[in-house]
Amino acid sequence: MEFISPAGRTSYVESMPKKQSKPAVSANISSSKDCRVALIGFGTVGRAVAKILCENPQPNLHLTHICNRNFERKKQPWVPAGVVWTDDVQSILNSDVDIIIELIGGLNAAYPIVRSALEAGKSVVTANKQLIARQGPDLLELTASRGCQLEFGASVAGGVPVLPALRTGLCGDRLHGIAGILNGTCNYILSRIEHARIPFSEALEEAQARGYAEADASEDLDGGDARAKLAILALAGLRTRVVPESIRARTIRPIDAIDFDYAAQLGCTIRQISRADLKNDGLLAEVGPCLVPLDSPFGRVQRNLNLVLTSGQYGGDMAFLGAGAGGDPTAVAVVSDLMFVAEGLSGKKRSAASQVSTPVVSSDFETPWYLRFYVRDQPGIVARLAEILAAHRLNIDALLQKPGFDKASLPFVITLEPCRDSALHPALEKMAELDFSLRPCLCLPILR
Repeated sequence: MEFISPAGRTSYVESMPKKQSKPAVSANISSSKDCRVALIGFGTVGRAVAKILCENPQPNLHLTHICNRNFERKKQPWVPAGVVWTDDVQSILNSDVDIIIELIGGLNAAYPIVRSALEAGKSVVTANKQLIARQGPDLLELTASRGCQLEFGASVAGGVPVLPALRTGLCGDRLHGIAGILNGTCNYILSRIEHARIPFSEALEEAQARGYAEADASEDLDGGDARAKLAILALAGLRTRVVPESIRARTIRPIDAIDFDYAAQLGCTIRQISRADLKNDGLLAEVGPCLVPLDSPFGRVQRNLNLVLTSGQYGGDMAFLGAGAGGDPTAVAVVSDLMFVAEGLSGKKRSAASQVSTPVVSSDFETPWYLRFYVRDQPGIVARLAEILAAHRLNIDALLQKPGFDKASLPFVITLEPCRDSALHPALEKMAELDFSLRPCLCLPILR
């Protein structure tokens, strides 16, 4: 979102103050003084945040400003008369507010606003996953140098308090793995295909009609949204700095109803899973559709819910389940962060940027595999595939073929015993050259 000056000519992104040569004075306040709060962005989540603050006021929080373009059309009668409405971001940065809530999203406008606020010694609460995934470590370092706070609990699994749990409840453990269903759009679509056995295109149309998916849902379907969230979880839980683009993302678009039939024969279903595991000095990480057991926590998550599992050296496995999207659940997470910041402004906070490593990122997981083929039926197909697999030292576990399909476009499945991703893909390249293959092989990890 771009904010326009009252004169309608200048973007406030362009008029941000330049980086200061000396640290600004900390915005720490005493516990007896109210925190003055400014809300930037009055969309679905921003409106819900404002409503909570106005209808359920906290003794140490005072909403003083709401900033949004075309704010005259956004004004609500339930907002107290003393709240200043504006489209001037600079006036908020120059004001005496203690905490800024950034809810405009994206990077181009949000990053300079958040950075300028922190440089001015103001604490920030944000739900901006792209901002934190890409600039989080640098912003946290800036936060520590200015004596303020940056909280982003709503940036992953909006209504599920997994990031606050990583910050407080699990910070005493040494986490080595995080996995999750982080995108409600994909989970809704896959759940609909599973239960109604409808085509992918029809499930996507339903998700768009219900408001779960945008008209252009590429960021969800192709894994971009989930890998940004996984990068944030890796920062908060595994203390690793990961560029989202270094995480491989596989699309859910090739998933057919027949894949759920075959998955069921294996005691599984299909979900988009984001996973990251610390291995020696590296990080294994990827996002994509996987087969998961029907009786597993992932297999039981339906529709647009989110689930995050953490694995720790001492505490073992923990699970966090709930509504991952929507104005109200996300607003609750934002206000929770806001209250946490208000409580901590009078005391010195531990830097969240401490002891962050930058590991080499790889997708070379070792798992069993599900390979689904569409072929033009002819003698010797299985023998040719088995020959290629044997040449690459890959072992077949099972062969599945449902009857009743057109021989001109026949789906069948081969499952493989555990092997590394890097060992499997040269074999897949050879299989793609076979003349009876009608579509690229669908290759899914099987998680146990």
